[in-house]
Amino acid sequence: MNPFFQRILLKISGEAMGGAHGGIDPTAVENASQIIREARAAGAQVAVIIGAGNLFRGLAGSRKGMDRCGADYIGMLGTCMNALAMRDTLEAAGIPAAIQSALPITGVLEPFDYRLANDLLTQGTVLLFAAGTGHPYFTTDTTAALRALEIHANAVFKATKVDGIYSADPFTHPEATRYEKLSYERALAEHLKVMDASAFALCSDNHLPMVVFKAGQPGVMTEILAGDFTHGTLVGADD
Repeated sequence: MNPFFQRILLKISGEAMGGAHGGIDPTAVENASQIIREARAAGAQVAVIIGAGNLFRGLAGSRKGMDRCGADYIGMLGTCMNALAMRDTLEAAGIPAAIQSALPITGVLEPFDYRLANDLLTQGTVLLFAAGTGHPYFTTDTTAALRALEIHANAVFKATKVDGIYSADPFTHPEATRYEKLSYERALAEHLKVMDASAFALCSDNHLPMVVFKAGQPGVMTEILAGDFTHGTLVGADD
């Protein structure tokens, strides 16, 4: 198959791993893995970054009095736990998967190596990136943009609660309209929330497209990878 994007970096929220009660829920992990499996079945090479919102948020911890650096490192370890859970789920389904971590753990998590990462993706292995950038003050959104550039991904895919980017919050503004394609300039001019500012700048400066779509919507990855953005928004294209 010849997908619209041959290699993608998929960002999945930590909440998707925890179900209704937080933590790591095997059923929720299995459901989240369907996005990866669908993208791979559509012919794409898939790298993944999973947040840690189901376990710990560094920023929230720092607002309650924790040192920001220490809180962020706890969050990074949370992403390692989520990556391990996802790898187990993928391998149980017969899908080759590997983890590279910015904070390696001997015998558990291999260090990030962009050359090996490219080799693994070319071989069809799903590659999970853990521990963010390895430094505090950087979000997993920023890590997604950075790793996507390092592995020469064709786009960053962000799974969210809505089917794309809207002119306003569709939950509070029913009249809001969804964009199918959107330029970086327009997203910036209209103050549309796509990713955090650092991630947005990295993608915009390096002409890396972003795709925003709804998590848990069967078939959406297949559609988008066929070039159909009916149920998503492509950022970085001409209006």
